[in-house]
Amino acid sequence: MGAVDAAAGAELDAIDLAIVDRLQDGLPLVSRPFSAVAAALGLTEAQTVERLGRLLEVGALSRFGPMYNAERMGGAFTLAALSVPPERFDEVAARVNALPEVAHNYRREHHYNMWFVVATERAEQVPHVLAEIERLTGIAPLDLPKLDEYFLRLRLPIGDTAAELSRTTDALMGGAGEAPNRPSRASELDATDRRLVLATQAGLPIAPDPFAQLASRVELSEQEVVDRFARMLRTGVVRRIAAVPNHYTLGFRANGMSVWAVDDDAIAALGPAVGALPCVSHCYRRPRRLPDWPYNLFAMVHGRSRDDVMGGVWRVAAVLGGACRKHEVLFSTQVLKKTGMRIG
Repeated sequence: MGAVDAAAGAELDAIDLAIVDRLQDGLPLVSRPFSAVAAALGLTEAQTVERLGRLLEVGALSRFGPMYNAERMGGAFTLAALSVPPERFDEVAARVNALPEVAHNYRREHHYNMWFVVATERAEQVPHVLAEIERLTGIAPLDLPKLDEYFLRLRLPIGDTAAELSRTTDALMGGAGEAPNRPSRASELDATDRRLVLATQAGLPIAPDPFAQLASRVELSEQEVVDRFARMLRTGVVRRIAAVPNHYTLGFRANGMSVWAVDDDAIAALGPAVGALPCVSHCYRRPRRLPDWPYNLFAMVHGRSRDDVMGGVWRVAAVLGGACRKHEVLFSTQVLKKTGMRIG
């Protein structure tokens, strides 16, 4: 596993797990948000803040702060893949990861063995980044931009048994998830909004008064910071202000990107049904790239083991029925890079 997975051996007690569980759902937009969180958990504010800092330090959380939606900011994402000869894998990974536009990069079991996300401030930049990757590596990327989003919210259940993975969607995901991100006009961000985004790309200050601390950094009042985040949440620029757990730390050491060749006239109805399954954390429609890539529906399934993941895959198969001609499951074996979108 990569460096991002190093926290898998971190010792987390019941209080740590309760904090992770609660903060996956979001932070209140109030002056002392951790006070409200602490009260719900039977802790003090100071204990909650101290433990949150430690969870970030040991890598049990990937980040804590606003989760920005690049498309609502006028930016763009695409999922891309490379088929890399094994003897060149480390060299190619280093070249790809060095590009700031590459946000996530995973090694997966497939002849397309390197899967990464390109995130840019403007849609027209994406093909230039892909062309640069081809120039640097000599390998043409498979470009699979999102066409439709059916579900997106990775909320890991905190508990002892994999049986939780078969509970209802609300129990697993803490609600219905973010609204599907249909193509829409980007929200207008002014210069002050951009300052806030720049100041929080790596996360919020870990302090009893994070919004006041942030306000001081960006030379605004605390109330204006809170008001601007409230507006960005309403418009979808910010999905949530929350904790992002390292799923390896919590025992979810298997994840499979299941890909499906679904009849074009059925996918609009079946995609949301697949996204509603409790085992699915991400579900998108993407273009086929024939003849090499016949798959147009992507459903990410996480589990404590490969058997858990395959159980979820069979539930997806049951929903798709005869509308699906073939599928594959690409298991992740290494996290190569994991950051968010960065704007300059």
